[in-house]
Amino acid sequence: MGTLTNNYVYTALDAYPFELEKCMEALNYALSYNDKDEMALSLMGRVYAEVLTNYSEGIFYYKLVLAENINNLEVQPHYINALIWNENFEEAEEFIKYALTVKGSDKAMLYLKRANVLEHTKEYAKALDVLKQAHINAFNNDFIEFINSEKERIKAKRFIKDDSIKEKEKVVSEEKTKKRFSFLF
Repeated sequence: MGTLTNNYVYTALDAYPFELEKCMEALNYALSYNDKDEMALSLMGRVYAEVLTNYSEGIFYYKLVLAENINNLEVQPHYINALIWNENFEEAEEFIKYALTVKGSDKAMLYLKRANVLEHTKEYAKALDVLKQAHINAFNNDFIEFINSEKERIKAKRFIKDDSIKEKEKVVSEEKTKKRFSFLF
């Protein structure tokens, strides 16, 4: 049975993300033969979270994978992304803390994800500090360049205050209202 399941999983992997109908059909067959297949569950989570933007359903499938194998390295970045997109920042931070203790995990990527969580919570200075850790743990020039571009983006955000943005939007909105109803004033 394992080889038949694997054939369906490979078909789904081959079809993802461009032939979703074929991918979903193959995943459903694979999961009907083995409902605990980690690769099939992980890919199903990716389809829901990344393509269909149904983050909670994607998280559900990722949790099924982690229930089977808490140290599954393949699911880590995708699960963290789904948590961030679903704005489950505390859960993402807790999982990242755990994942950093797992042997063989991509530490640079995990630090990058931690910086993304901090960026979403508007803790820009902390995010920049965490990106230094990502840089130290990166062993790939392309990834280091990506980290540098992330640093630049966060540095640019650091000086923007939420209050000033809201104030600007309010002024622009008031000006539009005055223009629209100028005949009344």
